[in-house]
Amino acid sequence: MLIVETIAKIRRLHFTEGKGIKTICRDLKLSKKVVRKVIRTGITEFTYTRTVQPRPKLGAWLGELNRLLEVNAA
Repeated sequence: MLIVETIAKIRRLHFTEGKGIKTICRDLKLSKKVVRKVIRTGITEFTYTRTVQPRPKLGAWLGELNRLLEVNAA
C-alpha cells in the first residue's frame, strides 16, 4: 500500500520536475499502473476498508467457541 509520502514524491516528480511515468517507475521501483493512478487521480491517500471479515476456518465452530468463552468467563 502506498503511503502519503510516496504519493507526494510521485506527484512532485511528475508535475514539478516534469519527469515521465517510466522514469518515475524506475526511480521509485513502482509499477506503471500505480504511478498512472496517482498522477491521473487527485487522491492523496489510498485506503482499503474491508466490509466483511471472512472466517472460513472458524465459521463452523464460532457458536461453540462463544459458548466456551462464556463458560470460561463465569
